[in-house]
Amino acid sequence: MKYPIGIQDFGEIRRGGYVYVDKTPHMWKMISEGKYYFLSRPRRFGKSLMVSTLEAFFSGCRDLFKGLFADTVEWDWQQYPILHLDLNVGRYTSPEALENMLETHLSLWEKSYGREDYEKTPEARFMGIVRRAFEQTGRQVVILVDEYDKPLLQAIGNEELQAEYRSTLKPFYGVLKTYDRYIKFAFLTGVTKFGKVSVFSDLNNLEDLTMLSQYNAVCGVSEEELHQYFDESVAELATRNRLTKDACYERLRHDFDGYHFNVDTVGMYNPFSLLNTLKNQSFRDYWFETGTPTFLIYQLQKTSYPLEMMTREELFEDTLNSIDVMDENPLPLLYQSGYLTIKGYDETFKTYRLGFPNREVEEGFVKFLVPFYSPNKAEKPQTYIANFVRDVQSGNAEGFMQRVERFFDGGDYQVAGKAELYFQNTLWALFKLLGLYVDVERHTTDGRMDILVQTKNYVYILEPKIDQSADIALQQIEDKQYAKPFEGDGRTIYKIGINFSSETRRLAEWKLR
Repeated sequence: MKYPIGIQDFGEIRRGGYVYVDKTPHMWKMISEGKYYFLSRPRRFGKSLMVSTLEAFFSGCRDLFKGLFADTVEWDWQQYPILHLDLNVGRYTSPEALENMLETHLSLWEKSYGREDYEKTPEARFMGIVRRAFEQTGRQVVILVDEYDKPLLQAIGNEELQAEYRSTLKPFYGVLKTYDRYIKFAFLTGVTKFGKVSVFSDLNNLEDLTMLSQYNAVCGVSEEELHQYFDESVAELATRNRLTKDACYERLRHDFDGYHFNVDTVGMYNPFSLLNTLKNQSFRDYWFETGTPTFLIYQLQKTSYPLEMMTREELFEDTLNSIDVMDENPLPLLYQSGYLTIKGYDETFKTYRLGFPNREVEEGFVKFLVPFYSPNKAEKPQTYIANFVRDVQSGNAEGFMQRVERFFDGGDYQVAGKAELYFQNTLWALFKLLGLYVDVERHTTDGRMDILVQTKNYVYILEPKIDQSADIALQQIEDKQYAKPFEGDGRTIYKIGINFSSETRRLAEWKLR
């Protein structure tokens, strides 16, 4: 089986004999039922391939669709004028970068359809191209925009540059509404949705497919599709990794499944990691290895967001679907970027609860976070976590706490933000990463965070305090009987009181009982 790793051209996939999961039923549903669409999905989820599939369909390339659902529909299979704007390839570090990218596309289209002298601005030139393409061909125009938001995402943290990009893109994309009579179909993709006060504020004619349950599987691979198209490959993967076939399916599900774009929808697999795993016959974090945008960490730190709330806070749908609120709340950005997904829905309050979609994302994201929240930069996360785990599993509570103490040594006590949030976020990152290897739970009690670490032979109960004392922390463990559920199960119980200093931003004292 040939896997289309990194291939986003529908024609190349079909002509080259690569496996193709038939998404043309979703494509036809769009074409037959509407006209203007927007779709948000995480990176490397198949958005560009859908754009390419639409381009091939409107180009009249029926031979490419032989054997697919689209070959069975009633369609004229004529060639429509197509304007395909791909913003995914640029590096947008200045206003000129976006101007040059638009210039490249506009000049190319003008070679086919001409230009009038009075058309000066990008939007005026775009309008002229759309009108002339219709007049010269007698057919309405198809407009495909891939990764419309790439310039805006790369400018996060630079408000002046973002404002420049918005002022350029808003009237440019506005042509889709102004010139409706000349347009047959329009499809825009992106990772995020800059909405109400941004580039889409005038485009109320766009239908957002992102959370519509009938389009849940428009990109990615469902469990049903995994069995239908890749069952033989999964069997080979199982044999190679000494797993039963059922166990192999379960591991694939645990590692790469779990993306939900609405409530009560089937989970979707990340196609990039899934296909790489099947091709290489090896389990690795392929999606995460392609890089995590630092703007995500920038927004988390800029908003002083409490990390433990990422999987506990509930959001309304209008908040979830727009990152215009990202300066107050970074969760919509994390959700739309694919690092969090929908885990639950409260019918009463109409709110969504988020969580990590799968092991690959959770483990990779936490590993990526730790260096940004670690006061001590001396060791790499993998190194000091390995040592933490060895101490925990061997019952070396003294050694474990000495490492915690050293973890906070060497940090900058001038770190911005409230001391309590600083310690909570740092401990969250540390113990979340530790929890990937041993059982760690965190509970909030009376506004404070207590930590429970469990192994086969040991139980560690940690109570952190700020500007109090280790004795007070230990007393709380006793008063609230945190150890009671574990008494009599044969494991050794360690009770650890910890006190942090808000002045030095270090662990000031700890006691073990």
